[in-house]
Amino acid sequence: MRNRVEVMHGVNLGELARRDPSQYGGLTFTQLEQKISEYARELGLVVQFFQTNHEGEFVERLHKLEGLADGIVLNPGAWTHYSWAIHDALELTGLPAVEVHLSDIMVREEWRRTSVIRDLCIASVAGHGVEGYREALARLVEELPR
Repeated sequence: MRNRVEVMHGVNLGELARRDPSQYGGLTFTQLEQKISEYARELGLVVQFFQTNHEGEFVERLHKLEGLADGIVLNPGAWTHYSWAIHDALELTGLPAVEVHLSDIMVREEWRRTSVIRDLCIASVAGHGVEGYREALARLVEELPR
């Protein structure tokens, strides 16, 4: 069974508790990862987490996923809206990926409505808070060979 999922968080996600709770919920980053781990276990998935505030590190991690992960759940943060480097690195993985955003990026500032990775993702989940990660993992399970 292929069940290894890389959960990747980008810029500013490590500071979740300091961000606007009306947009991002009231969880700390550690609590977010704990909830994601619970969801993954329920679905029979094994998750590995990665978070960085450095775009190049995010790209390099994507480059290294071959043989380490069967799928990706990613929230690149603000990089979602302009990082073609992340787009290209995600494409290189060849892995099924689901884009997740805690807030509803479609009702926020105009610049947040653009996602340069959406075309590479099997699904995009936004505005469902931590539950969005459960949805993303469940969608990914549908794509992973059993």
